[in-house]
Amino acid sequence: MSEQQGAPLGGCPRLRSVTEVAELAGVVAPLYVRFSGGPEADAAVASRDHESGALLPGLSVNPMNPEPWWDRPVEHWVARQLCQYAHLVTSERFPWLLTGTVVGRGPDCEPLLVDPAPVATIDPSVVEEAGRLYREVFDAGRTST
Repeated sequence: MSEQQGAPLGGCPRLRSVTEVAELAGVVAPLYVRFSGGPEADAAVASRDHESGALLPGLSVNPMNPEPWWDRPVEHWVARQLCQYAHLVTSERFPWLLTGTVVGRGPDCEPLLVDPAPVATIDPSVVEEAGRLYREVFDAGRTST
């Protein structure tokens, strides 16, 4: 089985539900998600901002640990974070969880990470589950005021 199909990275577990991702976020901090070809693919090329072409000092990631102000279940945070970049899932790109050191912010204010350490892969069915949960519990598209 290939990494794209959700095979473990270097012996990392494969998570199969939003609940499993939320449980991991409860014990591993900081924890981030990245949608890419995996650590080896990321190490082979420099990260760049797609619009400007600027070289980024680290990998673009999304935080999976809820902020202190978050007053909903961790599963809701996880679903929202997975849905933000679900459009990046392809046969060559998949979501995987990692830790590392934040060295800056990207053009969308996302953390940029160096020294990435893989923690787990996320089965593609989890992204679908996250989408269903997101639509159930959030007022998608509503603007903040």
